[in-house]
This record gives sequence, C-alpha cells and structure tokens, in this order.
Amino acid sequence: MFKGLGAMGDMAKMMKTAKDMQTRMTDLQEEMNDMTVTGEAGAGLVKATANAKGKVKSLDIDPSIFSAEDKEVVEDLILAAISNAQDKAQEKAAEEMQKLAAEMGLPADMKLPF
Repeated sequence: MFKGLGAMGDMAKMMKTAKDMQTRMTDLQEEMNDMTVTGEAGAGLVKATANAKGKVKSLDIDPSIFSAEDKEVVEDLILAAISNAQDKAQEKAAEEMQKLAAEMGLPADMKLPF
C-alpha cells in the first residue's frame, strides 16, 4: 500500500502500530477488571480477593478467629490479606503489560502506562 513512499511508508506503519498498541492496551485494561488474585494472611485464615487493578472484590475470614479479645489480631490479618492481594494485583498487571510489550515487539524492560 505504501510501497515506494520511503519514510512516509515507515511513518504510516509506525502510526498503525501505535494505534494497534493503544487498542490492545485498552482491551487489556478491561480484561484486568476480570483477572483475580487472592492474598492471604494468618496461614490462610484471612483471604482477600482483588482484581488485577487492585480493587478488593471479596474477603473470606475463617470463623475460628472470631473472639472479642482477638479483635486487633483479626484487624491486622485483614489488612495484611488486603495488602497481599494488592501486591499480587500489581504483579499480575505488570506481567500482563510485559506480555503485551513482547507481543508488540517492544523491549521487555519497557514500562507501559496504565
């Protein structure tokens, strides 16, 4: 289509590649809403599930840890599980962005925006 246009053809190819990348990143952003990770604390007594964007979707607490005198411990475990889920969400998002960069032929260490 752009044969014989020299640099103009290269520019058109670059623009198409950039548009394709933008479309793929938009798609990935939507997919990350459905990807989930689960963080745990207290050897699995408290579990927090988040999407790959870090939004906590659910919390599961083993009933064996409920007692009035353990309130602070339970609160700490909940925070730890949520923090763990958010860390895993960031790792998952970075992993997915690296896959996208590789598919687009970009350097593996290139940081893509969210």
